[in-house]
Parts: sequence; C-alpha cells; structure tokens
Amino acid sequence: MARTYTLKRRAEQQADTRRRIVDAAVELHTRVGPAATTFSMVAEKAGVQRHTLYAHFPDERSLLMACSGQHLEREPPPDAAPWRGIEDRRERLRTGLAAIYAWFERNAELLTSVLRDVEVYPLAREISELRYAPYIAAWHEVLGAKLAARQRPMLALALSFHTWRTLVHDGGLKQGAAVKAMVQAIEGAGES
Repeated sequence: MARTYTLKRRAEQQADTRRRIVDAAVELHTRVGPAATTFSMVAEKAGVQRHTLYAHFPDERSLLMACSGQHLEREPPPDAAPWRGIEDRRERLRTGLAAIYAWFERNAELLTSVLRDVEVYPLAREISELRYAPYIAAWHEVLGAKLAARQRPMLALALSFHTWRTLVHDGGLKQGAAVKAMVQAIEGAGES
C-alpha cells in the first residue's frame, strides 16, 4: 500500500513541476516572446534546475508544444461552427468578428509577442501554424461564405490580429465600433 501511495505522490509532484515549467514558459513567452526565452530563464522562473526542465522537455519544440497546448486548453480561439447557422451575412460577420476580437483582446499581450517572433523564428511559426491555422482557416471559410472575390481581401484584413490592434489598441476604437467598421468595409468592397 505504501508503494502505491509513494508512486501516486511522485506522479502528482511531477505533474506539478511540469505545470510550473509550462506556466513559467508561457509567462516568459508573453513578456519577451518565444525567440528570446531560454531554458535557463524558464528553469529559474519555474524554480527548478535545468536538468529537471530537460527531464520534462528534452527540447524547445516539446516545450513550445506544451505551452501552445495549454493556451489552447485555457483560452481556445472562437469556434466558427456555430456561425454557419447564421443566414444573414452581415450578422454572421458581426457575430464572428465580435467573438474573434474579444479573443484578441483577452490574449493581446501573448499574441503580440508570439506573432512578432513568428516572423523571424521558424519554430514559433511552425507551432503557431500547427495549433492555430485550422481555426483561422475555419474563420475564413465560414465568414467568407457568399462573399465576392473582391470582398475576400477585406475579410482577410478584418481577421488579422494586427488590424484589430491598430483599430482598438492603437486607434482607441471600442470593440463594437471596430467590428462595425470592418463589416462595413467588407460589405462596401462588394459594391460597385
């Protein structure tokens, strides 16, 4: 009986150590970005030795996969599937963009750091595409339904985190005003 208890306690301690490491890495990725985050920084922040960190995550890819997996679990991007049932195109765009922009708002600091690093750090780009590309593709598919070819570039602009940041964070628009402006821009591109 004592052996089972000891093994269970050890497994719980290992899970706690792993969680602390991932939490520390996510915090560092948010603050300085994945490209600037070192294993030494993660180990220090998590309060573990480097050999302990390597025992849980033998390489940077495994750590980035764990971090992105945790982020997806805690803060999943909006699911486009429910928007399919919205017949009115303007309402579907408004609903989808409102959900996406709310997610951008909640994750702005992390997205700013990660998307900056995606431009220069191949591993960050690979993990980002692996984890988030399916959501973004679904957003384009569902929100792009019944759009004219000339409206699709405006949709791509509307779905960009950088557009949201320019409108809301930098430009000072309220979330609803940013959504309304982008819906009008998409609809306006279909006219003429």
